[in-house]
Amino acid sequence: MDLISEETLEVKLRREQPLRIKYGCDPSAPDLHLGHTVPLDKLRQLQELGHTIVFLIGDFTAMIGDPTGRSKTRPPLTRDVVRQNSETYTDQVSSILDVDKIEIRSNSEWMDSMTPTEFIWLASQQPVARMLERDDFKRRFHAGVSIAIHEFLYPLVQAYDSVALSADVELGGTDQLFNLLLGREIQRAYGQEPQIVLTVPLLEGTDGVEKMSKSLGNSIGVRESPDEMFGKTMSIPDSLLARWVNLLAKPEWGLAEGLSAVREGKLNPRDLKAALARALVGRFHGQPAADSAEQHFDRVFREHRTPDDLPVIEREAAEAGGLLLIDALLAVGFAQTRSEARRLIAQGGVRVDEGRASEAEAFIPPGDHLLQVGKRRFARLRLTPAEVSPGETGRRLR
Repeated sequence: MDLISEETLEVKLRREQPLRIKYGCDPSAPDLHLGHTVPLDKLRQLQELGHTIVFLIGDFTAMIGDPTGRSKTRPPLTRDVVRQNSETYTDQVSSILDVDKIEIRSNSEWMDSMTPTEFIWLASQQPVARMLERDDFKRRFHAGVSIAIHEFLYPLVQAYDSVALSADVELGGTDQLFNLLLGREIQRAYGQEPQIVLTVPLLEGTDGVEKMSKSLGNSIGVRESPDEMFGKTMSIPDSLLARWVNLLAKPEWGLAEGLSAVREGKLNPRDLKAALARALVGRFHGQPAADSAEQHFDRVFREHRTPDDLPVIEREAAEAGGLLLIDALLAVGFAQTRSEARRLIAQGGVRVDEGRASEAEAFIPPGDHLLQVGKRRFARLRLTPAEVSPGETGRRLR
């Protein structure tokens, strides 16, 4: 954890007043993931010390799109999508913070009412050359990759949020350092005392390379099912284990001792990974769910058995031949769109009744079937025959 600056923090603390500590999160996706819990846990500690936590939902900035770490322009989101994504944020945050004792704000509160004249004055406080000091902008500029003008507005709006909230401290990941420091400059421009910048390490995702991100497909959502959370944690590379234990584990879980045992060759990394997976599932779903998830994992991956108590989804066949495979994946919730279903099939990750399925247009005939996507997702599909006209046929899945 890094702090800028210690001298300013000492001045603020000597006033013996609770600090206003800002943390912003854009609802660019509907789920918070384990990477978000790193700063949220730090906020919980600061909350317990008596400071005021301001959890900022960046519903305005989400429509711009955070350019941090991007190699190309992020498509802006519509207001409706942002609203839908943010609906459950308070509930998710309540699993870590005492939401009855924090301020939950949205930056549309002040940005929607900002006049063009006021926005122009805000934009006038920073030269383009300063914006191009950001690593991601600098790389794209020198590589001749397009940078849209609205992307420059993102750090400015995030900085102005600190003005609107009179933030004493802003907390964020190390990748947000430029934006957090810009907040100090914009506060000075508006006659405010500059905020303290507190950065926490980023959590690498399940691939062990990129930071955890839903858009990169390497995240574990705090609302994911116990089985998914357990299985994904078990899938992380051993090289990531120490990082995850250090950033995610609570002292009372006793995993630091396990990490030392792994380093000394006294404990198999798989056993420590299982202990971490149990603790994470237990934190968000309860210990009975953690025990059940571990049993499920052992049945599927150690004993190579089909999971017990699979959900049974009943559907009527669309026509005489049954139901298209892509529609079956939608029916059981393994895909949200037909294009996503086709992609899963093309990647070879779909099995029907233990046989690999490769034709998206193939039909699953009426009857009971076991569907599997990847290594962790299973469902039973019960298809009843459709009422069809004589002569209708369909190509059955083989």
